[in-house]
Amino acid sequence: MKNILGSKGANLSEMTNQGIPVPPGFIISTQACIEYYTNKTFPKGLADEIKLNLDTLENTANKRLGSENPLLLSVRSGAPVSMPGMMDTVLNLGLNDDTVKALADATGNERLAYDCYRRFLDMFADVVLGIGHKNFETILWTT
Repeated sequence: MKNILGSKGANLSEMTNQGIPVPPGFIISTQACIEYYTNKTFPKGLADEIKLNLDTLENTANKRLGSENPLLLSVRSGAPVSMPGMMDTVLNLGLNDDTVKALADATGNERLAYDCYRRFLDMFADVVLGIGHKNFETILWTT
């Protein structure tokens, strides 16, 4: 399964199959990733599969992406072999200027909510936009 799901995905799948509690989620296959990088476009049907799985995830968690009851996602890349620290991760996908307020209200901890948002912005900027962490560290320590 590691060649199809990546090492992390295969391990999570195996834990789920053994009844070990893991947060609900879904995996995009390594083949879909290869096709995306080869053709510079989503493979046919992938967007629909992602939407269907996201809907299922929202219903399972009873939370909605971008809502007052925000669903927060962890997006992690994987490979057939373990490569700690080498793969990309974006945590707290789903936070924005509105949902961070809902998270603060839900947790009763504004500092936690805004720290999660800061971490999301830092990771998204680095992984997706190629803006390095140092740009955020300078801002963080000068304000």
